[in-house]
Amino acid sequence: MAKGLSRRKFITATSAGVAGIYVGLHAGLARAMMGSGGMGGGGMGGTTVTIVDPPPGAPYFEIPTAVKNSAGAYELLVKEAKLRLNGAPVTLLTYNGMYPGPVIRAAQGDMLKVRMVNGLPKTTSTNILGHRRNITNIHTHGLHVSPSGMADNMMMMAAPGETLDYEYDLAYEEPGHLNFYHPHVHGTVAEQYWGGLAGPLVIEDKEGRGAGPLGGYETHVMFIKDITISSGLPEPYTSTSQFMRGKEGNLVMVNGRVNPVLSIRPGQVQRWQIVNACNARFLNLSLDRHSLWLVGTDGGLLDKPYQLSTILLAPGERIDVLVKADQAGGNFKFLSLPYDRGMSSLQQVTLLTLAYSGISTSDTLPLSVNPAAARLNMNLTLLPRRQITLSMMMGKGYINGISFTGMDNAYTIMSRPGTYEVWEISNQSNMDHPFHQHVNSCQVLSISGGDSGYASLYTTIPAWKDVVTIPKMGSATMLVPVMDYDGMTMFHCHIVEHEDIGMMGVWDIMMM
Repeated sequence: MAKGLSRRKFITATSAGVAGIYVGLHAGLARAMMGSGGMGGGGMGGTTVTIVDPPPGAPYFEIPTAVKNSAGAYELLVKEAKLRLNGAPVTLLTYNGMYPGPVIRAAQGDMLKVRMVNGLPKTTSTNILGHRRNITNIHTHGLHVSPSGMADNMMMMAAPGETLDYEYDLAYEEPGHLNFYHPHVHGTVAEQYWGGLAGPLVIEDKEGRGAGPLGGYETHVMFIKDITISSGLPEPYTSTSQFMRGKEGNLVMVNGRVNPVLSIRPGQVQRWQIVNACNARFLNLSLDRHSLWLVGTDGGLLDKPYQLSTILLAPGERIDVLVKADQAGGNFKFLSLPYDRGMSSLQQVTLLTLAYSGISTSDTLPLSVNPAAARLNMNLTLLPRRQITLSMMMGKGYINGISFTGMDNAYTIMSRPGTYEVWEISNQSNMDHPFHQHVNSCQVLSISGGDSGYASLYTTIPAWKDVVTIPKMGSATMLVPVMDYDGMTMFHCHIVEHEDIGMMGVWDIMMM
């Protein structure tokens, strides 16, 4: 493939020819509040729901963009920092002293450079799983880049005092989508991620900022993360049962703020690029009396806007939505509605308050966004099929019966660049698992079980996904193009606690 040609366009072009808290709200009422045309509540039955509705907070905060050094590399210093969250002092793990980390911005064709310096204190202590603390690295979650060398290589790690210089060739990267970066050292991912290490990574639209079908809209990157503070620190992991459940925090924040207030002019259209950067919390998103117009998913922009009343966002997933201020005025709640992922409390959480203010305008929604976006049209009977089974037992996670403890003890699949595969993934546990594969995005062919709105959406629109929710005691089938790069990479559950206790496999992409 010629450099500069989006892999998505190449795949699409060739595929046709290839063979305050109030308790007591009944879940039925919660579902009724969701409206129609969106996603349901995951079958909660008569379970009690907790309402978490903090008062409107400070004005909306835009995460600053990281600064490049004289060599053109973004500098990320991993360090402990004393900050305040929701008015309370807390010591967090941070990139550059910020929570969340700064935005990294790049474009298709760039050579993205990132220098990560591990400034965490030296220690010989281990966590509850027996893994040594404060060794770290960076995973560029969602990027279609090499998993080898000094790129998205999970085998590279930095001890305290060490530096990693990453270089990512974005020749085949898809324009116009949101990714993020976070640590990926097995056994310590959950603790470091929970402690604060994560930040947005934006691939700009092809036409650049301020141009193209979405360029005229005011744009906000929304990094949603939760945490519980205990004695001025992130609540510690004290039992393996916390890894089985996955941690959900009592503070749910947008860009490090609880229920910030975002202003919008009457008649204005805004673009919201949203990351679910929570360890384990699913976000069932809805904006009171407004539609969410979906224009992009994990892997890039869609062909046109899709109107939804709710949209389910699993840990690690991203969406790109347009919001039109089409009401007469007032304040409106951006909510995460109750969703039963299994082994979690059911909550409705106010994430943000949208406040009408200023002079009216008359923005319009685009009729088209990315006309090249399309679902693949292939003869699936000619493609190799893989069966991948997710399970949990006795404090461990498994893929095809193997609990990952290292590269030499993992369920491993082997693929060849330039091929297509069908992955059939089944979930034999009573919890949903957001399945994440590195390097290559997929299209969803079918989902059995779980949220019907999620299944019908992603099996029909031309969405590219690197995180797909596999419903509890259900399954999903994905079409996976293996393109451009070889090397050793990973696939795993993105409830990061499950990854740490073994629900991870190795993907060996080999030139043959």
